[in-house]
Amino acid sequence: MPHRLLLIAAAFAVVLAAFAQPANAETVDRQQYLLGPGDQIRLTVFGENDLSGEFKVGDDGTVALPLLGQISAKGQSPGQLEKLIADRLQPDYVRNPQVSVEVMTYRPFFIIGEVNRPGSYPYQSGMTALEAVALAGGFTYRAKTEQVLIKRTVGNSAQEDLLPIETAVMPGDVIKIRERYF
Repeated sequence: MPHRLLLIAAAFAVVLAAFAQPANAETVDRQQYLLGPGDQIRLTVFGENDLSGEFKVGDDGTVALPLLGQISAKGQSPGQLEKLIADRLQPDYVRNPQVSVEVMTYRPFFIIGEVNRPGSYPYQSGMTALEAVALAGGFTYRAKTEQVLIKRTVGNSAQEDLLPIETAVMPGDVIKIRERYF
């Protein structure tokens, strides 16, 4: 009997895990995520409150920081930006700086085409294209509902692919809902 209860509990846990997040939904990986315009970061320089705070990555891809001025953040992971800031602070401003960069708010994604309210929307971790369509007021009656066209910029190159509606949305994506002809 105890084995049976253990099997039932394990099966229940598997079912709960399956419903916790869509099958192919991705979350933003801190090591792989590259910063870009519109991201809001929290910079912490331990022991240096005047150098710490929340900063927005500007349209030109830079962050204006105390003492250091404009630092290029576009195309860098939070870990790479931590190292760059620590290197610039040492040895002139802070001895042996301990720096942490955390993304507080990711840049928005955009949805265009056959949705009721096209525009930009705040990114939510684990969101699929179908959930993005729901945020945009749903499909119009002319929409193709099985696939979406997603334009994603990685580094300096943009890629546009026709993908299933269950595809995960990432910060900065441009989602296009195409029109059906019949």
